[in-house]
Amino acid sequence: MIDDTDLVHLRRCVELAREALEDGDEPFGSVLVDAGGEVRFEDRNRVKGGDETRHPEFEIARWSATHLTAAERAASTVYTSGEHCPMCSAAHGWTGLGRIVYAVSSSQLGEWLAEWGVGSSPVASLPITSVVPGAQVEGPVSELEGEMKSLHRRRFRS
Repeated sequence: MIDDTDLVHLRRCVELAREALEDGDEPFGSVLVDAGGEVRFEDRNRVKGGDETRHPEFEIARWSATHLTAAERAASTVYTSGEHCPMCSAAHGWTGLGRIVYAVSSSQLGEWLAEWGVGSSPVASLPITSVVPGAQVEGPVSELEGEMKSLHRRRFRS
């Protein structure tokens, strides 16, 4: 179940996605929250320089592997504006991060891209649990769909 605390963190992810877009990048943002509710790390997409692995979910996995114990990683929650791609899902699984909560799904994004006549991603769109079968995943969150769709639309209009 998505609660008010989840929505606060997801709204921060949307803010980070907006920051990424305003900096000329793809609109994605993510936040790592520990078991006590403290934000431990946050980031936004940074792929505009040519390194397509600079997704915020991947950066969270890298950061957590260095700064958190296995138990702390397992008890944490990753909030993100968009469902993990397969690369980020794998990183999440390999580092043993806990719950994932996302605002919009990869499927929704794919539908929007088709609607706007934008080509598909070079990487298959897979649900997180297809990559990490035991992952605890919640999303999409309908309250944030319109705002995220607007950010992605702006990306392709510029």
